[in-house]
Amino acid sequence: MDWSHSLRLIAPEETLSIAGLVLLLIAAWGGDKASRLISILAVAALVGATFLVAPALCGGAMGPETSAFFGQVHADAFSSFGKILIYLSAAATLVVAPAFFDRLGAMRAEFPILVVFAALGSGLMVSAGDLLTLYIGLEMNSLAAYVLAAFVRTDGRSAEAGLKYFVLGALASGILLFGMSLTYGFTGTTSFAGINAALSGGLSHGALFGIIFMLAGLAFKISAVPFHMWTPDVYEGAPTPVTKFFATSGKVAAIGLTMRVMLDAFGGQADAWRQIIVFVALASIVIGALGAIGQKNIKRLMAYSSINNVGFILVGLAAANMQGASAMLFYLVIYVAMTVAGFVTVLMLKDENGQQVEDIGSFAGLSRTRPGLALGLAIVMFSLAGIPPLFGFWGKFLVFKAAVDAGMMPLAAIGFAASVIGAFYYLKIVKVVYFDEPADVVKGESDVWHKAILIVTCLFISPLGYLLSGWLQGLTDTAATALFHTL
Repeated sequence: MDWSHSLRLIAPEETLSIAGLVLLLIAAWGGDKASRLISILAVAALVGATFLVAPALCGGAMGPETSAFFGQVHADAFSSFGKILIYLSAAATLVVAPAFFDRLGAMRAEFPILVVFAALGSGLMVSAGDLLTLYIGLEMNSLAAYVLAAFVRTDGRSAEAGLKYFVLGALASGILLFGMSLTYGFTGTTSFAGINAALSGGLSHGALFGIIFMLAGLAFKISAVPFHMWTPDVYEGAPTPVTKFFATSGKVAAIGLTMRVMLDAFGGQADAWRQIIVFVALASIVIGALGAIGQKNIKRLMAYSSINNVGFILVGLAAANMQGASAMLFYLVIYVAMTVAGFVTVLMLKDENGQQVEDIGSFAGLSRTRPGLALGLAIVMFSLAGIPPLFGFWGKFLVFKAAVDAGMMPLAAIGFAASVIGAFYYLKIVKVVYFDEPADVVKGESDVWHKAILIVTCLFISPLGYLLSGWLQGLTDTAATALFHTL
C-alpha cells in the first residue's frame, strides 16, 4: 500500500487533529481569556477542512483510489458530502456559542476544542470502511459530546443531561459493540467489503443477530424509536448551542454511518433488515409527532421534531437503493438548514434580562413585538411541517417518491398520513406567535451573527431554495453513486 497516498486522502482529519492539539496548547497557556481566539481558529480549521474535502465531492471521487489504509477509510464523494455538512454545522455552532456562554459566564477555552474533536470523530464515522474505524470515530465523537452536554457546570439541567447521555450512550455503544463482535465472528472480517462478500452466499442466524444489535446501537445514535428516550431530556438540558450541534453535526454523522453500514456492509442482505427499518421509520414518525403535541418547552419540541424527521429520512433507507440514498442526503441538507435556523431562533428568544426564553407560551404575540424574528420562526415551522412551497416539502417528497418507486406504496402512504399529525404542533407555534395576545416577554437584542445565520438559512428553506435544487440533486446523486460503487 502507498502510505503517502493514504495520508493525502486523510488530509482533513490530519488538519483537524493538528489544529485540535495546537488549540489545546493555546488553551493551556492562555486560559479561558483565549477562548474567543481559540473559537476563531477552530472555525478557520473547520472551514479549511471543508475546502480540503470539497474537491472529492465535486469530482465525484469513487473506486479503489479513494480507499486508504487497506480499506479502513474511504475518502469518496459520499464521505465528502457528509463531512462538508458536519464541518459547516460545527463551525456554525462555534459562531453562535460565545454570546450564549458569555451571558452565563460559562465560556471556557475547552469548548471549541471539544467541538473540533467531536467533528473529527464525526468525519471518521462517515468515512469508515471497517468496523474498527467505525468504533474509533464513534467513541471520539461520543466522548466529546458527553462533556459538551454537561458543559455548564453550574446548571443542574446541563449536568443531568450529560449524565443521562453518558449512561445511555455507554449502553448503546455496548450493544453496538456486541453486534460488531457477532458480525466479525460469523463473517471472519471487520472490513465492510469483506462482510458484504461473506454474506453474499446467505445470512446465518448469528450474522442476523449481529445486524439486529448493530441496528439497535445505531438507532440510539440517530434518536430513532424505540431508542429515542434520551433525546428530549438531553436536548432540553444541554446548553442550546450544544443541542444545536447534536441535532445537526451529530445527526449527520450518525445517519451517514447508518447508511454506510447498512448499504455498504449489509447491502447485499437488504431483505433481512428492511422490515426493521420500516418499523423504526414509521414508529419514529408517529411517536415523534405525538410526543411533540403536549410539549411546552421549545427545545423538547425540537427534540421530538428531530425524532420525527429521522423517521422520514429512514423511509429512504428502506428503499435500499441509490435513489433512496440520494433522497436521504437531499433531505439531510434541508433538515440541517431547518435545524440550524430553528435553534438560532431559540438563541435569539431572550427576555429583558438576557435570559433565554424556552416556554412556548411566552412567544405569544411575538409577531407584534419582534416581527422579523416571528417571521423567521414561522418559516422554520412551516418548512419542518413540509408545507409547500417551502423547501422542507421537497425533502419529504423525494423520500416518499423513492419508497413508491421501490414498490413500497404502503410505507409511503402511512408515512404521508402520519406527517399530518406533525403539522399540528408546528402550526400551533405559528398560531401562538401570530394570533395570541402578546405576552411581551421576548425583549432582548440579538447578536449580529445570529441574525446573519438566520437570514441565510431561512432564505435557503424558503421557495428560493428550489433554485438550488438541480445543483444539490447532482451532488446527492454523486454522493449516493459513490456509496454504491463500493458494493
